[in-house]
Amino acid sequence: MGAGFAPKGMETPLVNELIVIDTDIIIDAGRDVREAVDCLKKMERQSKLAVSAITQMELLTGCRDKIEVRRIERFLQRFQRLKLTEAVSDIAINLLLQYRLSHGMTIPDALIAATAIALDQFFVSKNQRDFYFIKGLKLLNYPPK
Repeated sequence: MGAGFAPKGMETPLVNELIVIDTDIIIDAGRDVREAVDCLKKMERQSKLAVSAITQMELLTGCRDKIEVRRIERFLQRFQRLKLTEAVSDIAINLLLQYRLSHGMTIPDALIAATAIALDQFFVSKNQRDFYFIKGLKLLNYPPK
């Protein structure tokens, strides 16, 4: 895998390692935004992709009818789905304590980042500014360079 997947100084994901994908990239890919589609294809060739249960919930709350729900569920079949655990909850609470006031961290962002941290996996988000400051989060560049 090329160095474009990781920020400067960070190891790159190994082949078949898990990468947690943020909701914003999934939304863009669902809207056929070329950058997001290409990013997922590139990562999928060498790694396993996953989404947090929070991402699944965020996508479902955006659905207007049962057709959209089925479309989302079908699209998400290509991703491993990561459930919330006690460890994820504990990490998310600590992230909110550390970053809510200073960086405006939201509950969904804290839970999604905590999922990647708890599993010690890479994470990619279009909204780099929402996550770059989190210690222990293996944040990848978006788009990959």
